[in-house]
Amino acid sequence: MEERGNHERSTADVPVPPGTTAARHHPASPAADDIPVPGPSGPGPTAATKAPALQPQESTDSGIETGSSSEYDQENHGDHVIEVQDGDAFSDEGYEASDASSFLSSILSEVRRGVEVEGRIYPSYGKHDYGMPMDEKELDRNDLQHHKYNLLCNDRLYDAPIPGERLSGSSSRVLDLGTGTGIWAIDMADKYPNAEILGVDIAPTQPSFVPPNCIFEIDDVEEEWPYRPAHFDYVHGRDLMTAVRDWPRLISQAYTHLKPGGFIELCSTIPDIRSDDNTIPPNSGYIEAGRLYFEMAEKMGAPLDAPRSWAEQMRAAGFVNVQDIVYKLPMGTWPRSKRLRTVGRLEQMMISDGGFEAYMLRGYTQVLGGRPEDLQIILALARNEVKDPAVHTYVHFHVTYGMKPE
Repeated sequence: MEERGNHERSTADVPVPPGTTAARHHPASPAADDIPVPGPSGPGPTAATKAPALQPQESTDSGIETGSSSEYDQENHGDHVIEVQDGDAFSDEGYEASDASSFLSSILSEVRRGVEVEGRIYPSYGKHDYGMPMDEKELDRNDLQHHKYNLLCNDRLYDAPIPGERLSGSSSRVLDLGTGTGIWAIDMADKYPNAEILGVDIAPTQPSFVPPNCIFEIDDVEEEWPYRPAHFDYVHGRDLMTAVRDWPRLISQAYTHLKPGGFIELCSTIPDIRSDDNTIPPNSGYIEAGRLYFEMAEKMGAPLDAPRSWAEQMRAAGFVNVQDIVYKLPMGTWPRSKRLRTVGRLEQMMISDGGFEAYMLRGYTQVLGGRPEDLQIILALARNEVKDPAVHTYVHFHVTYGMKPE
């Protein structure tokens, strides 16, 4: 369930249609309970939550070269307008001269820093050479998605202000909901070798060779959790949209199974295209694709705007120090910051390289009863918009966390 599509192999790492690294600080914010949840969806700027002051956390290398520390970078939290690079600079990365497959190969090579064994490429995670061959398209997208989020969040695996010592002891336990290929869990296991990292998913898409403190189990997180109460120090879930129908129940179960002082953190993009400079074209194919995506999910019983309710649901379950952090996730290579430009290029790849289309085609025909040829026209318009450097669009990536009282 690093999106349920990762399980079923038909919607893997679907970027939401509308849905790293010089700046490493997070500005202080108002008191936790005063943080507003973002308002109604729609294009244009919104008042979004500022990031709170966070506990120092050693950065995790995303594996993607995004420029030297002297290069321009900027904050990309919801209240910062992402600066656009000059028009004559759009080819400085060689993006215009290379096709999608060559860029994908380059990024995957940097991300993995892998080794070749008997003609297969194996990735190296952190300090250890663990993993399985990562040459399948579905696994490629899952791993690229993970590294895209690392870049977006300034090479941080999580935002919750968990004291490092809490995750460093031999009795520390972390639960990763919908772990997908397990890449986040493996990175956490490398970062905290004394902690037990448990990843659960409804499909066995995880590698066989992993750090000794990383465990994967097959389970459905919407069923009753089989763990002891007060068992975990941290519960993490990312990209579970369309995979979870009952968020209050999931959040309540996390409360039960967290130790006092432990944290839950949920992360997801909302497929709601936005622009700060009104460059969304008239009759946008991307807006129409997003509208269809929302309609499909609503009929499935899994509304895509659920992240806007997480903070309220966490407080209702008893969590305190609740924060909702909003990042702007650019689509395309228009940002001036090289880090955000790389994020935008990766998002562009997710949209254009088949995963988006595969999920939309299934939902459009089976849930909405539409004709495939009609959808192809909408998706072609959406892809063209994302590739146009004059269209400066983004979506919001929500990170919401809360602490169980001591």
